[in-house]
Amino acid sequence: MANQEHLMRLRQGVAVWNHWRRQHSATFPDLSRVSLHQMDLREVSLHQANLRDVVLNAADFSMANLRQADLRRSDLQEAIFYTANLEEADLREANLVGADLREANLHGADLRSINGSAASLSMANLRRSNLREALLLKTNLSYANLSHADCCLGNFRGANLTEADLTAARLYTADLSQAILTKARLRQADLREAICDRATLQNADLREANLSMAVLSGADLSSATLYRARLTRSNLSHANLTLANLSDARFWRSDLNQSNLSGANLYQALLVQVNFQNAILHEATLCEANLTQADLSHADLKRANLSGANLTGANLSHANLAQADLRQTHLWGANLSGADLTGTALPEGMI
Repeated sequence: MANQEHLMRLRQGVAVWNHWRRQHSATFPDLSRVSLHQMDLREVSLHQANLRDVVLNAADFSMANLRQADLRRSDLQEAIFYTANLEEADLREANLVGADLREANLHGADLRSINGSAASLSMANLRRSNLREALLLKTNLSYANLSHADCCLGNFRGANLTEADLTAARLYTADLSQAILTKARLRQADLREAICDRATLQNADLREANLSMAVLSGADLSSATLYRARLTRSNLSHANLTLANLSDARFWRSDLNQSNLSGANLYQALLVQVNFQNAILHEATLCEANLTQADLSHADLKRANLSGANLTGANLSHANLAQADLRQTHLWGANLSGADLTGTALPEGMI
């Protein structure tokens, strides 16, 4: 329970409280299990304070110092933390629904199992924070710094992560369905088994990211950079990958059925046993790509550059290869039955 002297001092106002804290710097305030509903606590000094199970909904903590504060299970619904310092604070299981955390410092904070749905964390610093199993439905995280954060099992469905920094973030099995990640930085991020169906990843930086077994069906990855990304067994059916950079990416046994890769760069990509059925690869660059046993049946490869590619055992039946470049391509055991080879540049010696 709260220390009644501490509670009395706080209710005398922020100025009185902050003066008292300066005089008693070695004291760790105990304000647990009290109600501070709608209280004006702007610029208050509550660093290292015990605020467990406190009702703070709609309270104003703008510019407050809550560094290393214990806010476990607190009700912070619609509270204002604009530019507040919550570095290394413990917010496990806190209710932050609709809270305003714009530009707040949450570096290294423990946010496991919070409910931050519909909250605003735009431009917040969440670097190295722990967001495991956090519920962040339709949360605004635009321009936020989540680099090296642990977001495993987090629910970001419908969240706005426009231009957010997720460099080396851990998003294993996270739900990013319908999330907006336009121009987000996800270099070296761990997205294994993540659910990203219908997510918007236009112009996103996914260099060297691990998307193995991720679900990206219907996702918009147009103009995204996936250089050296790992997409083993990932589901990209119906995805938009137009003009994407997929050079040197690894797609072993991935599903790109009916995906759009028009103008995409797949130079030296590993595409072994990939399903490209009915995919659009119009004017795509597949130079020196490994397409061994890939299924390209009914795919549109018109004017695609496949020079030097390995198509050993590939299925190209009924594919549109009109005006495609197949020079120096390896076609041993490939199935070209019904393929359109109008104006196609074929390997030397091939009729």
